[in-house]
Amino acid sequence: MENRRVRLRFAPSPTGGLHMGGVRTALFCYLFAKKHKGDFILRIEDTDQTRYVRGAEEYIIESLKWCGIEPNEGVGFGDGTYAPYRQSERKELGIYKKYADQLVADGHAYYAFDTAEELDAMRKRLEAAKVAAPQYNAVTRQSMRNSLTLSEDEVKKLLAAGTPHVIRLKVPRNEEIRFHDIIRGWVVVNSTQVDDKVLLKSDGMPTYHLAHIVDDIEMEISHAVRGEEWLPSAPAHVLIYRFLGREGNMPLLAHLPLILKPDGNGKLSKRDKSGIPMFPLNWYDERTGESYIGYRETGFFPEAFVNMLAMLGWNPGTPQEIFSMEELIQAFSFERVNKSGAKFDPEKTKWFNQQYLRKKSDKELAELFLPILKEKLKTTSASYQQPTTDYIEGVCRLVKEKSHFVSEFWDAGSYFFIAPANYDAEVIKKRWNDASANFMKNVTESFKNVNTFTAAETEANFKKTAEAQAIPPGQVMQLLRVCVSGVGGGPMLFEIIELLGKEEVIKRLEKAITVISQKIQPSTKAL
Repeated sequence: MENRRVRLRFAPSPTGGLHMGGVRTALFCYLFAKKHKGDFILRIEDTDQTRYVRGAEEYIIESLKWCGIEPNEGVGFGDGTYAPYRQSERKELGIYKKYADQLVADGHAYYAFDTAEELDAMRKRLEAAKVAAPQYNAVTRQSMRNSLTLSEDEVKKLLAAGTPHVIRLKVPRNEEIRFHDIIRGWVVVNSTQVDDKVLLKSDGMPTYHLAHIVDDIEMEISHAVRGEEWLPSAPAHVLIYRFLGREGNMPLLAHLPLILKPDGNGKLSKRDKSGIPMFPLNWYDERTGESYIGYRETGFFPEAFVNMLAMLGWNPGTPQEIFSMEELIQAFSFERVNKSGAKFDPEKTKWFNQQYLRKKSDKELAELFLPILKEKLKTTSASYQQPTTDYIEGVCRLVKEKSHFVSEFWDAGSYFFIAPANYDAEVIKKRWNDASANFMKNVTESFKNVNTFTAAETEANFKKTAEAQAIPPGQVMQLLRVCVSGVGGGPMLFEIIELLGKEEVIKRLEKAITVISQKIQPSTKAL
């Protein structure tokens, strides 16, 4: 194994949208492959044609591209030496049947002619006998219609007549099966816990149990990475490798921990409503008519989404949480993937996006915000119908610190483009009186005499005016904010004032004094 080229595959089934758990599997495979200068492959496992969903394959490809975890070979990314990469196409080449026939010929698999009714009757008998896990295994196969119980001549006649049948794995009775998992260490299972898996279905299509092993052998895969829900099937897969004479050269196994609900109670599924998407992109399921919103459409940056996913079940061994893709590649190892499930935290997910939003330049944010701004301004009579690029960048600089998404910029700072028509009632009720009304008039007049209308100059002027009236600046600062913006909170006040500009600020203050004075009879109570 040490001398083998590192080759990992992401092998989803096109049965629906790509859930974030699947993206995490792809990400870990990608990180490991890149770290070791190896290959990352996209293989489509479409053996179950009854569950095929139109558009799912394209969705998978687009999702990987958006995340920036693109395979270097595979479906949608170019053929390599090992094409084709769709199992349905590989089936047509007879690849899977060749391996299945070999297993039968070597006595490690057998033909089973049982009908659906006979299988159902078998399960009912076992349930009536209080068998905990009814299954087709080394014991029950002795009473079923298969090539182990039927005569050789009868089997030949059934096959010649085209009688529907499957090929099943012949699991040895009461044997210890051992295998090593990179994440979980050594795993030991008795074969009595393993059923005789169907390897080849009656339509000639292989099941996952045979197909992924054959493809991993043919494509020289070095590491097989998947979710822990496949751990119970791993002993059967180890047997298949052994029976094919490949156990000593099988891929190293890694079973990833589950992604759990925010409360840690159970696996996170696509139907969990946590206020955060479960899919990378918007997905509409034609079969069920259900729609799912994606991280991309919600406003997440792909880098933030990927960074968040990397930290679900893996830790770098340091306090660092923000990683570039290159940093993730260098730091990643399966040995630091946790065995236990990882709780999904919706708020932490938004926090990751906020960190990446803050790292973007004002220019980048302005470009992202501009389409939203134009749409909003279409339906308003804004003071700034055509804001300059510099102005929009300035707004982004001020509102980004308290925002998680660019889509929040409008709600956080619409007053930069539309002069307020209403003023925070609680602040006005608490702060407006004769003294404060007089102060607002004086500070407005003083602003008219400020030549360089910078944050520093206007703040100094504000404090000087307050001092002249013997008013603590802190008692009128929020009132000044409300008169300028209409709201009681937001970015640094004097930076807002500088960006709005002298003419606009004076106009807003004069309007606010008039409107508020008309609505409220000032009290003579001192501040």
